[in-house]
Amino acid sequence: MMNKMNEQIVPISRALISVSDKTGLEAAAKRLVAAGVSLVSTGGTAAALKAAGLFVRDVSEITEFPEMMDGRVKTLHPRVHGGLLARRDNDAHQKAMEAHAIQPIDLLYVNLYPFEATIEKDCTFEEAIENIDVGGPAMIRAAAKNHDFVTVCVEPADIELVLEEMRAHGGVTPHLRLKLAQKAFARCAVYDSVISNWLAQAIGETAPAYRAMGGALKQTLRYGENPHQSAAFYTHAGAHFGVVSARQIQGKELSYNNINDTDAAFEAVCEFDPKDGPAVVIVKHANPCGVAVGGSILDAYKRALACDSTSAFGGIIACNQALDAAAAEEIVKIFTEVVIAPDADVDARAIFAAKKNLRLLLTGGVSDPAAGGVVYKSVAGGFLAQTRDSGVINPAELRVVTKRQPTDEEMKDLLFAFKVAKHVKSNAIVYAKNGATVGIGAGQMNRRDSSRIAAHKAQEAATEAKETKSWAEGSVVASDAFFPFADGLVAAIEAGATAAIQPGGSMRDEEVIKAADEAGIAMVMTGIRHFRH
Repeated sequence: MMNKMNEQIVPISRALISVSDKTGLEAAAKRLVAAGVSLVSTGGTAAALKAAGLFVRDVSEITEFPEMMDGRVKTLHPRVHGGLLARRDNDAHQKAMEAHAIQPIDLLYVNLYPFEATIEKDCTFEEAIENIDVGGPAMIRAAAKNHDFVTVCVEPADIELVLEEMRAHGGVTPHLRLKLAQKAFARCAVYDSVISNWLAQAIGETAPAYRAMGGALKQTLRYGENPHQSAAFYTHAGAHFGVVSARQIQGKELSYNNINDTDAAFEAVCEFDPKDGPAVVIVKHANPCGVAVGGSILDAYKRALACDSTSAFGGIIACNQALDAAAAEEIVKIFTEVVIAPDADVDARAIFAAKKNLRLLLTGGVSDPAAGGVVYKSVAGGFLAQTRDSGVINPAELRVVTKRQPTDEEMKDLLFAFKVAKHVKSNAIVYAKNGATVGIGAGQMNRRDSSRIAAHKAQEAATEAKETKSWAEGSVVASDAFFPFADGLVAAIEAGATAAIQPGGSMRDEEVIKAADEAGIAMVMTGIRHFRH
């Protein structure tokens, strides 16, 4: 579908530079001048270049208009946009340029006002608005449209590529001009998506008529979920602790599945506030297979591993506190793909270093499970958007619906189990006891089967621990959604659960409550559902 394009190498004689991020600006500008390029610039960029001893013409000299309105109006002028948009092979364009004293611009180097960085800080609404760039995107789009003749750069790495081609070829190749044009349009699209989504959030609009989504490339991946699929990892603007912000201390490159599973593990472990004590989550194929709190990260890890040590092999381990040597020594005893935590001490890092393929990610903190935001899921021909599942249980709002009240210990485990169920694929059933999962059933087509699978896992865990009694006996059970029939709860009762927590809201709630009362177990309802697909 490609149309005819200018296949010539285009020399650079005149460049317009206007940048907020001045990283490497002086060095790049000096190399351009040394190559015979004349410079045009604006405001702070022009001042920086002049301070470096370079001759620069100010845009106001070209337009014969001063910068005005606090810099809001400076480049929106025909002598700027004409120089960017005029086709060099069009006689009418050339005559218009001569008639109106418009000189061509061969290179545009613009990066935008730092809107993304501004909203990550504690800024006012007015400050954010003032950091919306107007002239920059207009120039970038103009230059990108006219990429047959104009080279456009939107970040320091781009100008380096251009300088290399100028040195090698005396100008810029059509391939690089087109590649940079695509990047320029994408940069503007991402910029606008951040602004539009920020405005939607500011006015409380959850379903705007148009929803823009954009991201910056963090990493190209060897392949996607399977080797025949290509993939890449992109990040959104905004502060967030997790896999997107983590420093990879060691190990192989992260894969698509590693990133997906690590995100699931860290989001789950962040349900447990570090101030309340250590917590560990082990994830396999995006589902928790063991979760526990404990007196130390080592203790929490051992208890999480005991829930399902078979599934934990080749899994992801997430911690809510810094790793120490004792925890690291235990973790490296089995094959683990990724370990993610807020930090790790020197001794722990040395222990992990002996396992060269293990990826160690340090996030610098934990995320807030109650934080807002929007999450996306692709469907054929479109995508779904919804607010993040930031529902957090308030114990004071729980409703006990059975004759028997849960004990204090049961209530602690019920709240723990429901936090875990929030991160298990639906239909989700979680058995827990003494602050640790003892059986997890995930992703089944009916809740009874999830309950039975979780009970089977609890029996397997007991057998591995050389105990005759199933670990589900004396446990509590959590369900991510209501029991549509009593059979799922009955299966949990038969496994040995003594208390249950569920959202409630089924047409058969009374039938389920009756089954609980007949078995003498306690049951509380949350009023909050946590489906996860």
